[in-house]
Amino acid sequence: MRYLLGPFKQIVTLDNLPARGPLSDADLQIWKDSGILIEGENIQTIDKFDKLYKQHSASVEVGYFSHGEDRICLPGFIDAHTHLCYGGNRVADYAARISGKTYEEISKEGGGIWHSVKSTRSASKNELADSLQQRISKHSLQGITTLEVKSGYGLNVDDELKMLEVINRVHDEQVIDLIPTCLAAHTVPLDFAGEKMAYLDFLFEKLIPKLHRSGLTNRIDAFVDALAFSPDEAEGYLKKCKELGFDLVIHGDQFSTGGSQLAAELGAKSVDHLECIDEKGIQDLAQSQTTGIILPGASLGLGMPFAPARKLLDAGCKVAIATDTNPGSAPMGNLLVQASLLSAYEKLSNAEIFAGITFRAAETLRLLDRGKIKPGYIADLTIFPTGDYREITYNQGSLMPISVWKRGQRLF
Repeated sequence: MRYLLGPFKQIVTLDNLPARGPLSDADLQIWKDSGILIEGENIQTIDKFDKLYKQHSASVEVGYFSHGEDRICLPGFIDAHTHLCYGGNRVADYAARISGKTYEEISKEGGGIWHSVKSTRSASKNELADSLQQRISKHSLQGITTLEVKSGYGLNVDDELKMLEVINRVHDEQVIDLIPTCLAAHTVPLDFAGEKMAYLDFLFEKLIPKLHRSGLTNRIDAFVDALAFSPDEAEGYLKKCKELGFDLVIHGDQFSTGGSQLAAELGAKSVDHLECIDEKGIQDLAQSQTTGIILPGASLGLGMPFAPARKLLDAGCKVAIATDTNPGSAPMGNLLVQASLLSAYEKLSNAEIFAGITFRAAETLRLLDRGKIKPGYIADLTIFPTGDYREITYNQGSLMPISVWKRGQRLF
């Protein structure tokens, strides 16, 4: 099927921008009064709408907006760090936290990750799939067309496999692309009879070979922090996973430092959180190919300062922005609200925000076919009812997309 969409007051392509460092709104390539020609799953061309209409209207289906309607188009958004697959909720955790208890105190009392582990283990595959699909639908309404989704609430072989099987199954059953990541090294489960190193050895001996054979994921994550595994404890496990061909991801520098340095040393695709990254960590990332993924939702959920996005960009780091949607520390799951608030506190330009949730996020997931409106790229598009792209961050997430397209198909 061929479609012609338009006319758009603005098409913000995000093309011809660098993969790292600061950006100005003046750097943005913007097509005015233009249209997008789609063939199959891909963008064929961008040009003035009247020209495309004259050339192709007889041979395409036209998704036409009247010239009196203001519409702008951006690439479909990419949420590169979520925990969308889980059972139950952590309402009690949140109530305790806003009453004054710390994340650590709640965990020691049996809440935190362990509460989600118990709920997820007891849920059936169908229950997990149904709840995951509902959360994906909510994200798609916000313009998100690609989602990374982690395991990490199973913390044993069978339940980690169950989670990854569900993520892959749901990916196959609907159009939003899901990128599965194994976070079995989330923490040591309370029912494991052994210390941290023994648990990581167990994962590598019993779980990783099954993942290597099954192809359920090519990404291995670990929580490298004072609450989970130290850099020294995690290093051997991650190195061995890398030797098998897995891409590495690290939850790092959320409550203590060291994760970003390890990520840079190991060539991890990303290190995510960075709320307490230090100057050495920033310089290590700036000299590496590792992306720093900032998670404003975790800062909002825990009442913590945001990661120093401005410093990271000005140092020349690769920076993406994601929601960290999870049942405990970041239940909001609204990428535009989070990114807009981050921009206000950290003084990020619109260009930096949109790059962080499109092509810069795509790059860290090894997805070089999306995140820009460009001929040959997948037709993942988010359309807003405004004539000025700056209205999106100005409204801090309250301006919602009027239409979303995924691989050349209109979702709504």
